[in-house]
Amino acid sequence: MYKLPEEVENKYRFVTLASKRAEQLQGGALPRVETPGRKLIVVAQAEVAEGKIDLRSDEVDEQDVEAGDEEE
Repeated sequence: MYKLPEEVENKYRFVTLASKRAEQLQGGALPRVETPGRKLIVVAQAEVAEGKIDLRSDEVDEQDVEAGDEEE
């Protein structure tokens, strides 16, 4: 697992963002970082960790973030 960037509030949000990005990659989106791994989830995690994903987009519902806060 990558270190959480300061902009990501919690690990649940990190995983949710990486998951959504992995779906985009699977759909044909081009990777924004170069990684030695081929698995899309690893590429997506690297993109989130390196700040290549817009964290303020509406890709994640506020309910998802609130649910993650309760788990910690």
